[in-house]
Amino acid sequence: MNTASKEKISKEVDNITDELFELAKRLKENPEIGFQEYQASEWLTEVLEKYSFKVEKGIGGLETAFKGTLKLGKGGPRIAFLCEYDALPEVGHGCGHNLIATASLGAAIALSKTDGLDAEVVVFGCPGEENGGGKVILVEKGLFNDIDIAMMVHPSTENCVYSTSLAIDAYEFEFKGRSSHAAGAPEKGINALDGVIHLFNGINSLRQYLKEDVRIHGIISEGGKAPNVIPDRAVAKFYFRAKEREYLNEVVEKIFNVAKGAATIVGAQVEWRKFELSNDDLKPNKILAEVFEKNLRSLGVDDIVPPKEGRGSTDMGNVSHVVPAIHPHLAIGDKSLIPHSRDFAQATVSERGRNFINLAAKTMAFTAFDVLSNQELLEKIKEEFKKG
Repeated sequence: MNTASKEKISKEVDNITDELFELAKRLKENPEIGFQEYQASEWLTEVLEKYSFKVEKGIGGLETAFKGTLKLGKGGPRIAFLCEYDALPEVGHGCGHNLIATASLGAAIALSKTDGLDAEVVVFGCPGEENGGGKVILVEKGLFNDIDIAMMVHPSTENCVYSTSLAIDAYEFEFKGRSSHAAGAPEKGINALDGVIHLFNGINSLRQYLKEDVRIHGIISEGGKAPNVIPDRAVAKFYFRAKEREYLNEVVEKIFNVAKGAATIVGAQVEWRKFELSNDDLKPNKILAEVFEKNLRSLGVDDIVPPKEGRGSTDMGNVSHVVPAIHPHLAIGDKSLIPHSRDFAQATVSERGRNFINLAAKTMAFTAFDVLSNQELLEKIKEEFKKG
């Protein structure tokens, strides 16, 4: 049954690859930034409805989020394939979310045509990965509470089945002082920009006492209007990252104390707020990743890099904290191809982009089939997840 079922899955993916690739090209030519993916959401749900999925739109209070479901047999474990479809400002689909979305559709559709399974196939439309963390909101709203396994595949310049990502917090610090003539009455002013500069200096001094996996990068987004006026308002934005959420929380508390000290030095007031939702660190399920790799190799892919620690961040991390999940990468170009670039966006609509959709859809569907047809394997995956 295993071999015959996978052959059927493979044929089903082959049958719809051209349709999915055309959709990927349409998404590439009509990029929409996070939480404004109205066309993309509509096009993706149209395909799901065409293949008999029941579609709920606007889930989690997000206009461009959706959930497609299709019951197989008597129903059973719920396997979720995740779509991303937001683009980058100016660059467009330089992160390849048009491929992520279409590959997940392909996996779900092919799996839904498999006989002999008792399960529920779920497709989540997850907006705003680049600029707001749509999955964070969906997780907080409980949309993943009844899901048994979640997966998606990201385009890259290498094949990597198992990689982590960093937890991230995004904070804006606003310093408030008092304006005055910078030459005529400097003693009457309180320089908010100096507060920001002390914040940067304080953070730089703090770095030597932090673990090596911590990453801190910031900008001054507002520093005054004219050099002869002492700024009464200055703003800095920072990303704070760390390998583990628990340690990142400690780091951020230290940063808050630095900000208080910076304000005290100059006599200013300081407030801080998140300007993006936080991402947790990605914790891929090792057993599930091993199943994915076995299927990937069965499809002729052998150039797979060893497990690695990532340095970026993704809201898939939040999903991995509530359900067993994987987030593999498959190559659409060599190392000269730079992610988040127009060249990368163009590569998504190349022949390698088409091959990505076909390969990622097959490998995810094969992996889901293995889990659904082996209760013992599913229990082992869940046990690993519980142990953390």
